[in-house]
Amino acid sequence: MPEQSIIQVLPATAERWSDLESLFGTHGAYAGCWCMFWRLNRADFNRLKGDGAKAVLHSMTCKNRVPGLLAYVNGQAAGWCSIGPREHYKALEASRILKRVDDQPVWSIVCFFVTKPFRRQGLMLELLRGAVEYARQQGAQVVESYPIDMQSSRLAGKRLNSSSGYMGIASVFSKIGFVEVGRASETQLIMRSYITNGNG
Repeated sequence: MPEQSIIQVLPATAERWSDLESLFGTHGAYAGCWCMFWRLNRADFNRLKGDGAKAVLHSMTCKNRVPGLLAYVNGQAAGWCSIGPREHYKALEASRILKRVDDQPVWSIVCFFVTKPFRRQGLMLELLRGAVEYARQQGAQVVESYPIDMQSSRLAGKRLNSSSGYMGIASVFSKIGFVEVGRASETQLIMRSYITNGNG
C-alpha cells in the first residue's frame, strides 16, 4: 500500500450499503455468496445463493446488524472482513471440521474479500487489525479465526488463487498476536487473539 494512502476500516452499516454492494459486484464477491456461506445453514444457503443471499446481507446492513467491516483506501471501498459472535454463523456452529475448541464465547472472523486493484498490498492485515479492535469495542474477549497455513508442507511455495484464501492467511494473523489453538486439517488452523486491557 503506498505510504500516502489513507486507510479506514469501518462497520458495514446502512449508510455504507451501496459501497458494500459495489465492492462485491455482480458476482457477490465469491460466486454469489454475498458472505452468507457461514452465516446461513447449508440448506438455506443453497436455496438463497445469489440474489437471496444478497437480500439477507442487505437486510442485516440496513438494520445495522453489522455483518462485517469495510476497508476504504483514499475513500474507495477496497476490502471486506466478516466478523461477529460465532453463534451468529449457523453453518460454522454446525461444522464438524471447525467445531468449537471449548465453551468460551468467541467472535469469529470467517471471510476476507479484497478487490483486485488492492490485492497483495497488505490490506488483509489492516482489515484484521480493524476487526480485532471492533470486536474489543463490542466487548469481545476472544477473537477466533480459521486461516490457511501456507507454511504447511502441502502448500509451501504455492500461491493461492483469488478465493482459496478467503478465510485468511495464518502468517498474517500471527503478525498481530493470534496463536494456534487447533487444526481443522493439515492446511487449516484455528487461531485466537485474546483481548486484554483493550489490546488484541
